[in-house]
Amino acid sequence: MVFSLAHWCVLVASLLPIVCAGIAKYGTFGKRRSEGGFDNDDPRGWLARQTGWRARANAAQANSFEALPFFIGAVVIAQQLGADPARVDGLAAAFVLLRIVYVGLYVAGVATMRTLVWTSALAVNIAILFSARMG
Repeated sequence: MVFSLAHWCVLVASLLPIVCAGIAKYGTFGKRRSEGGFDNDDPRGWLARQTGWRARANAAQANSFEALPFFIGAVVIAQQLGADPARVDGLAAAFVLLRIVYVGLYVAGVATMRTLVWTSALAVNIAILFSARMG
């Protein structure tokens, strides 16, 4: 069987937390720890001490991990129940795009729009879960 678009979207969504971590750490590699450089001996502690956009990128990482199980489960369940593959693909792509926008808004500190996008992504995820019943 060939990977569908929805399968590729699961991969992208799974990598999104790693991208968020990279954003949080951006520009700190090569700096001394005493100058604020990334501390690979205590990465979680270092991230916990960050402020501003770095802290928001770390929070986006945590939220991306939190959203992942429901997304993967919704895709798998929809496929198991025989949902239209094109519908699942389209909804999965919409979910990933919304999550990418969500990360950008989170890092930028645009809270209200971020919440609207988060809610939209959740609604899309629910639509994936029930897509077999809709078709």
